[in-house]
Amino acid sequence: VQLQASGGGLVQAGGSLRLSCAASGRTFSPYVMGWFRQAPGKEREFVVASSWSGGQIVYADSVKGRFTISRDNAKNTVYLQMNSLKPEDTAVYYCAAHRALVVTTSFDEYDYWGQGTQVTVSS
Repeated sequence: VQLQASGGGLVQAGGSLRLSCAASGRTFSPYVMGWFRQAPGKEREFVVASSWSGGQIVYADSVKGRFTISRDNAKNTVYLQMNSLKPEDTAVYYCAAHRALVVTTSFDEYDYWGQGTQVTVSS
């Protein structure tokens, strides 16, 4: 599975961005799809993940109520809608796929990774 993330950019605090992650190669299902982020000098952290059906979604507390994950399995694409962005959301965002039915928040359990897309939120 190859993952291609896009949609990052520079936005002012309070603004919105939508990230996309397109998967190609082997079948998209039944992969858990997740988003992680890594800020300079910090470890990679979990943001959100969705089961293949969308029936199980887990958000990091820091993004609950502001970020929304969705997926279009017909298009092999997962989206991350980010609203009310804060400067502390600035990071490189990575999408990842995990060959399982149940969501995990541990980055070392994900099998495939996209190249990352930079999100910068100015104050």
